[in-house]
Amino acid sequence: MTEIEALVEELRLTNGDTARIEAKSGAGGYPQSALESLSALANLPGGGVLIIGLDESNGFQPVSLSNPQTYMQALGNQARLLSPPAQLQIEQVQFEGLPVIVARVRECDSSAKPCRVARSGSAYVRSHDGDFEISDLEEQAFLRLRDAPAADRLAVDGTSLSDLDEGLVSSWRETVRTRNPQGLGRLGDDEMLLRAAIVTNEGQLTKAGLLAFGSYPQQYLPRYVVHVADERASNPQERARNIQTFAGPIPVLLASTLRWFRENLDRRAIENDDGSVREEYEYPLLALRELVANSLVHRDLDAWSEGLAVEVRLKPNRLEITNPGGLYGVTVDRLGAVQVTSARNKWLLSLCENVTDATGGRVVEALATGLTTVARELKGAGLPPARYYDTGIMFTAVLSESVASTRSGHKPASAQLPRTGTRLRVVLDALQESPDQTVEQLGRKTGLSESSVRTALTALRGPKWLLVQASGGRGKLTTYSVTV
Repeated sequence: MTEIEALVEELRLTNGDTARIEAKSGAGGYPQSALESLSALANLPGGGVLIIGLDESNGFQPVSLSNPQTYMQALGNQARLLSPPAQLQIEQVQFEGLPVIVARVRECDSSAKPCRVARSGSAYVRSHDGDFEISDLEEQAFLRLRDAPAADRLAVDGTSLSDLDEGLVSSWRETVRTRNPQGLGRLGDDEMLLRAAIVTNEGQLTKAGLLAFGSYPQQYLPRYVVHVADERASNPQERARNIQTFAGPIPVLLASTLRWFRENLDRRAIENDDGSVREEYEYPLLALRELVANSLVHRDLDAWSEGLAVEVRLKPNRLEITNPGGLYGVTVDRLGAVQVTSARNKWLLSLCENVTDATGGRVVEALATGLTTVARELKGAGLPPARYYDTGIMFTAVLSESVASTRSGHKPASAQLPRTGTRLRVVLDALQESPDQTVEQLGRKTGLSESSVRTALTALRGPKWLLVQASGGRGKLTTYSVTV
């Protein structure tokens, strides 16, 4: 199967454009909206693909282009209308008997984002399906990405030591002195606060110190909260229920959100083989704890995001956790597959490694095992892997197909299989015969090109199927296995 066939199959599987693939018809002439798509794809982490010559309203069937060469020239011309100019790889290919134009758009360097339309100054971003003009706040986020993040060490005006929760600070000091007696733990109380970037030389609290240990951080940072909502409406007039906003320092935010999960998630009693009974939630609480903790510690702390909260939305058959700020120092495809310690808020992360919540557990672990734990817990509960979306300025984790819906007879996507004879089924069958295979090995086994194998794996790992997972990382081969 050719690369264009693989791309179109991915579009047809999702029944629409994806975050990384945009298709336009071009039947009535060159689509001028392609300029917006070029900007949005250039601003997307990893870039994307723009295809001209497919009719989305007709199942992505190819359409007749009057003069494909002029479309290619127009794409090249429009790329130069962006600032900085978009970097494209453009080619004409045959698909189902007709020519289509495929333009691969390289991600713009973060030092030059946002990539914008030079004449109007407008810039665009992708949001799963579609291009949207960025807001002033989002533009500020892109501009801040040009520099290494350091907002967590900034002083919060008006704060002082009296704003600290002494119980949290005392517990932190005790933990540090136990775990690091020859380092930070050997210092006096006041010097520990200064060296750990909890307070500044002038006696004000830093954002990291206030968020980790403040008695009420929202006095100064009112939107550093967690907003939760159960959107599984029981009737058409009910948009959401059990809407709450949690405030307090990070350990309190984490505990409050977990308590809300316990009160609102479906659960059932499961009888063990020995006759004992255990209670099981529709999503494993340990996985939720890790995802919420990550959103609190890694959310953007810069001025542009001060009006944005961490959002938790419980929807039919899925749960979404969103925080302002994209990934820093790691890409989505490596999340959960390899342990990484890159941190947007390095001072806050360091503090939270020694801050305990109401259960006595550390808010985050020092070994970057959080998302590995999420993957393990979901697999153990018989759920599909978490999906992660990074637009560069927002990050969302999605858990789908609850235990409750699966056990009530609903057939989850992961239980379905691509139809026999398709490229997806060929790759899936090869993985079922032997796990932990590389793209090269799969190519030799199936006879497909490596490009076709990669596209098949992308679809099989995506939200439509959730059948394949990757493992590996920096310095290691990436291998693939089935999840069910």
